[in-house]
Amino acid sequence: MYGAILGDMIGSRFEFDRGGWTKEFELLTEESGWTDDTVMTVAVADALLRAGKDASTTEIEAACTEAMRRWGRRYPHAGYGGRFANWLTTLGRESGPYGSYGNGSAMRVSAAGWLYDTAERTREVARATANVTHNHPEGIKGAECTAMVIYLGRTGAGKEEIREYVIREFGYDFSETLDEMRARHAHVESCQDSLPKALRSFFDGTDYPTSGTALNTKTVDATAQPLTKLHIGGGQGPQDFPGTLKSFRYYDRVLTEEELKRNRQVDSARYFG
Repeated sequence: MYGAILGDMIGSRFEFDRGGWTKEFELLTEESGWTDDTVMTVAVADALLRAGKDASTTEIEAACTEAMRRWGRRYPHAGYGGRFANWLTTLGRESGPYGSYGNGSAMRVSAAGWLYDTAERTREVARATANVTHNHPEGIKGAECTAMVIYLGRTGAGKEEIREYVIREFGYDFSETLDEMRARHAHVESCQDSLPKALRSFFDGTDYPTSGTALNTKTVDATAQPLTKLHIGGGQGPQDFPGTLKSFRYYDRVLTEEELKRNRQVDSARYFG
């Protein structure tokens, strides 16, 4: 979870393709900050801990819905996509999933990769976390894939084994090099565009600057950095999650008018959620 939050912060100042595509930059500056993806990462972890390891799919979906809305309303100006922002505040018949294949399902799922003992259960829970909003097949696939890469890494799989699993199970294409991906890179917020870039960055990278930020996007960072932290720094285990949630819950920095303006611009600019 630290890796996902760190990646979100590192990449936040490059979102919407701000800055050049280089690996030579400061990881954190005064412009860096957490965004909606950190809030939802915390929300999903909170939901899974509250639901318990043996919860049914229905119970997990209900817990995720409750926690995501509770945390989202606590931090309403974190930069949510338009449709997701509507979902956060909508009740009744129209409050269900909306068919998104945006990359938010992958960026918020990291806790699912840590909490469960089998690949089958990990994938089941990852599907449930996506299904409450991002129930398009690509949105669900992005969440399952990210959770499984974390699961495989923490259970001893190497990068080549993980890569082969991802190709076999999810069909993502890694035939392009990172240089080729950079050449065609554009701001696209879909799982099917973001996941191959994030994973290729992870497979090729050896440290934080080279694992994700080679393309300088918040999405790539927030997805790739949990995987990188797992491989080079051991990762954060479930025993650490409650402390992280408590620390975040009591972090109530008041946003400046400039930050609120920027977040409103982000809200209106995003489409996928």
